[in-house]
Amino acid sequence: MAVICNTCGLPEDLCACGELDKDSSQIIIRLEERRFRKKGTMIEGLDPKINNLEKVVKDLKRKYACGGTAKDGYIFLQGDHRDNIKEALVNLGFSEEKIELH
Repeated sequence: MAVICNTCGLPEDLCACGELDKDSSQIIIRLEERRFRKKGTMIEGLDPKINNLEKVVKDLKRKYACGGTAKDGYIFLQGDHRDNIKEALVNLGFSEEKIELH
């Protein structure tokens, strides 16, 4: 028996709620300074219920060859990646208009 989505009522294999919510979320990218003046890129506004943050952070860490973590609805990457991170998020399926760079 097929699993039914609670939001739209369609079978889970036909459900597009996750993709629609991915387009509607407001994402903020900013630089944060940690202990000992270590810089990091903070990506906020991702809903952990909709987006698989572990998969997103794994792809970003592999692309930029850096360390990072995903906790409580944000992603933190070691180093300053603000110049290129917007393009990477668009390639992962997020809307370019909803990504804000600080």
